[in-house]
Amino acid sequence: NIPARVPTTAYVVENGETLFVAFDARDPDPAAIRAFLRDRDAAWDDDYVGIILDTYGDERRAFEFYANPLGVQMDLTRDDVNGNEDWSWDAIWDSAGRINETGYAVEMAIPLSQLRFTQQAGMQEWSVDLGRSYPRDQSYWLSINPSDRNINCYLCQLTKMRGLEAAEPSRDLEIVPTLTASQSSTTENPGVEPLKTDDADVEAGLTVRWGITPDMTASLTLNPDFSQVEADAAQLEVNNQFALFFPESRPFFLEGADYFSTPERAVFTRTVADPLAGAKLTGKRGNNTIATFAAHDEITNLILPGSQGSDSTSLDDSNDVFVGRYSYGLDNASSIGALMTMRSADGYHNYVGGLDGRWRINDRNNIRWQYLHSDTEYPLEIVEEFDQPAGAFTGSTARFEYAYDSRDWNADLIYVDRSDGFRADAGFMPRVDAEVIIAGIGRTWYGEENSRWSQFDLRFDWDDFRDSDGNLLEEEFEIEFGISGPLQSYTELSVEKRDVGFNGEVFEEDKFAADVSLQPKGGLSLGVFAQAGDQVDFDNTRLADELRIAPYFTWNANRHLLIRFESDFVQLETKQGAKIFDAVVADLRLTWQFSVRSFLRLTMQYQDISRNPDEYIEVVDRETRDVGRQLLYSYKINPQTVFFLGYSDVLVRDDSLNSLTETERTWFMKIGYAWTP
Repeated sequence: NIPARVPTTAYVVENGETLFVAFDARDPDPAAIRAFLRDRDAAWDDDYVGIILDTYGDERRAFEFYANPLGVQMDLTRDDVNGNEDWSWDAIWDSAGRINETGYAVEMAIPLSQLRFTQQAGMQEWSVDLGRSYPRDQSYWLSINPSDRNINCYLCQLTKMRGLEAAEPSRDLEIVPTLTASQSSTTENPGVEPLKTDDADVEAGLTVRWGITPDMTASLTLNPDFSQVEADAAQLEVNNQFALFFPESRPFFLEGADYFSTPERAVFTRTVADPLAGAKLTGKRGNNTIATFAAHDEITNLILPGSQGSDSTSLDDSNDVFVGRYSYGLDNASSIGALMTMRSADGYHNYVGGLDGRWRINDRNNIRWQYLHSDTEYPLEIVEEFDQPAGAFTGSTARFEYAYDSRDWNADLIYVDRSDGFRADAGFMPRVDAEVIIAGIGRTWYGEENSRWSQFDLRFDWDDFRDSDGNLLEEEFEIEFGISGPLQSYTELSVEKRDVGFNGEVFEEDKFAADVSLQPKGGLSLGVFAQAGDQVDFDNTRLADELRIAPYFTWNANRHLLIRFESDFVQLETKQGAKIFDAVVADLRLTWQFSVRSFLRLTMQYQDISRNPDEYIEVVDRETRDVGRQLLYSYKINPQTVFFLGYSDVLVRDDSLNSLTETERTWFMKIGYAWTP
């Protein structure tokens, strides 16, 4: 809320079919501009400019389009109701950029067919923001709109833009045929049986996206390729109570994903693993928001939740899944909604339904709530193997959230009650039989205009988790202190005191953690998270000492070469100093970006767990080691017109193998073409 440090001029015009936006971004030192060739949605550390459009003007959702000085695209949707930004959304639009002697210039051409808005007589009135990210010693956001920090919404503070009188929202028909081919070699007995090569698998698929009306979009996919092209980020799988979470990345499910969002994560589309066909309808008409999808899935993956841990398994049968979501918008960005999910197979079903709402009391106070009820039945083999209830059983969950947010103070109160019988198999909720209370309060101080320290944060949190019998699962007190300073640095220090109930015992944990990150120059960001203190050894039901160090960095060695590295090292010892395990996971990605459209990427993932079998109750391997490698070439004209060619393999080692042994090898190719008649 101070005068912009550098001048920026934006130009906005339209011709009834396309919105054109141009930026003249001046800079007194063009050599300091941060700009690198990157894949789309990956230039957030660079200089960039963009436009934000709330096309319904209801202060709930917006489309965001950005580009860096070389024209690298970034687009996302903003959900002000749930406080989310979803960068996985991809539109088809054009952009170009160039650095010049006075700064840089960027041009965008955004087809109106990629936007949703209400058809009406006369002019449209949209809420708009035009902004520029200016990262130097500190990171600045330059905007046409002032931002009152005492108002807890962003879209409600945007400028109104009137125009587009001749705009006719198109019906937006998009047809995307795909062709995928792969060949895999695997072995079920590594080190004894050699790899067996399967026949080549070649499949054609089709996805159709149709704007039935200007504000309602239907999608249909037949024989889709829902496999992931790129490997998930590596996560350490040791001493975990609950299933690990991996985000969705498949285009069919990303379209309109924010419409399914509720306070509880009752919808998680990665549960749909291998569908033969799928259909989706999403949109908004007036105050009414509707979102549905249905699919026939060849694999039935299940997470079996509990109060102290979760299991996972798969059924041999296929399943049918349906999700329906409705929301009605009230005044002042408040809303009330309903959700239904259904998943069924032979001898199995899970039905979930309920209501939710948001009441934005005023500019600082906000309440959200949700109630869900489930009805579930598992096949006999699941009941017996995982000690699940026999026959049909029911359960429920209730959630209440209050949040206060002002310029200097923030506070929140959350209450959740999940019964032992509640299941949300179309979502991701691995913990049930838990009554949760979370309370927190925070204070923020801001530096002066020319201060090298821009922000200080202090926060206190208290959490209390108990099962339905009142037994303690977790009680935690935490103090966090954060400071933003020079070189775009951020340092957070925290102290935790936690009581953990597990397997009939209560353990007292004391921990200290530090998280430090900075960007000393353009193209280089680095940081480390470190934590030390007590940690429950869940495999052996005892308190142990843990040391965790997780360094990470991103480095553009030049305009084309990007190096990303993330790792996590964990050491667990008994209170007497004996080793329980040492574990490390590392994820290294080297990318050569030929242009904004094509790249070649080498990914290497490494996990090594070294255990001391003498300190385990159960029999364990002394060492397990996994190495995954992937080489991927990508060419994208737009998010749907793509060509991928790749190779991946997996090598493992445990006590039965003397060296790393290849267990899987795959070649794959994918071609997709977006046809817009």
